[in-house]
Amino acid sequence: MLVAGVDVGSTQTKAVIMSDRHEMLGHGLCPTGAKLDEAGQTAFNLALAETPYSETNVAFVVGTGYGRFRIQFGDAQVTEISCHGRGAVHLFPNTRSVLDIGGQDTKAIKVGTDGQVIDFNMNDKCAAGTGRFLGAASDALEMPLGELGPLAQTAKNPVKMTTTCTVFAESEILGWLAKGRRIEDVVMGVHVAIASRSMSLLRRAGIEPEVTFTGGVTRNSAMVELISEMAGVQVNTSEESHYCGAIGAALYALDQVRTGAFAERGAPA
Repeated sequence: MLVAGVDVGSTQTKAVIMSDRHEMLGHGLCPTGAKLDEAGQTAFNLALAETPYSETNVAFVVGTGYGRFRIQFGDAQVTEISCHGRGAVHLFPNTRSVLDIGGQDTKAIKVGTDGQVIDFNMNDKCAAGTGRFLGAASDALEMPLGELGPLAQTAKNPVKMTTTCTVFAESEILGWLAKGRRIEDVVMGVHVAIASRSMSLLRRAGIEPEVTFTGGVTRNSAMVELISEMAGVQVNTSEESHYCGAIGAALYALDQVRTGAFAERGAPA
């Protein structure tokens, strides 16, 4: 028996195909873009392509993320807060705090033993201090996003960014370079600004061992290092961390096919 979770995020859409034994059989990842329904279908198709099965073999699909209601082939929707909490505990069973840095928002979640949401905080009003801030740095420096983390880790004297506003990020980055500061010190300054803002959310939700870091920014080695340093513990990450929301959605889908119903655990709609 197969189920699927599809996470339509602001910048990327992720999907996983899961068996009733919790095996992740396929993964799909694509840019979200403006057509959210197409992004969901594309990620789902990519995940299915990694398996020997077809769409008719998938018993239930749960959508999550800000575009979850646009997944036309989905059977139910669950908020990304619940899904990240559930997915994090699935990946790391001792998880009690979750930090998800997404493209447009950051979520700090305190969870119970089975992934139920106890408390959470999100950044408000804008994309300040989120993954989009790294995107602004990538654009300003004309450098691939994947190169920012390793470059930042070579910094000797990071600059202090005065803003975490994505709108003003490019001008401040270029301003520091115009003053003769080394590019790696400027890039690390960007990372520190994001990590500091994210940690303020995590502290408000409560830092409880273990801390699991989820979302696409987990692929940035400098950000993982900074979050661990600021949290005072080595945060959990894995190759599956990018798909954590989709994993949680698939687990909710399994609840449905096993019991005929599921309850979203602790987070508001």
